Amino acid sequence: MLVAIVVEAASARSGVDLGIPASTATASPLPLDRLSAQFSFCGKSRRVNCVVDGDTFWFHAKKIRIADIDAPELSPPRCEIERAKGEAAKRRLLTLLNGGKFSIVSDGRDEDRYGRKLRIVTRNGRSIGALLVEENLARRWDGGRRPWCN
Repeated sequence: MLVAIVVEAASARSGVDLGIPASTATASPLPLDRLSAQFSFCGKSRRVNCVVDGDTFWFHAKKIRIADIDAPELSPPRCEIERAKGEAAKRRLLTLLNGGKFSIVSDGRDEDRYGRKLRIVTRNGRSIGALLVEENLARRWDGGRRPWCN
């Protein structure tokens, strides 16, 4: 079972606090899903609530990388298999994010080298990333990227 730190909509400036440190937050065995937005695919315009690819999205103008998975790359894909699977993962993540209220929880890391917030997204205490893995649209994050092309 995932023991998660619930991230409340508490920041007065952005409307959402995406970074409660694990050492200062209260742990809860089952987060209360309180976050939602209407997501679209990201384009060239200002990014507020949109999906970039199968493991990256913007929420309240904050870029979030789903920390527990690795999805195929789309910019650029290295082969047709990676492109097709990456597009499918991107579409599925959009559907999942638009599918109801969710929680964004910290896994103890704050940001990656690209400045994306590293977070786990859950609904009813279950990782949305784990759903993508079960559907063969992503892999569990094991600390390194591996090729999708064979």
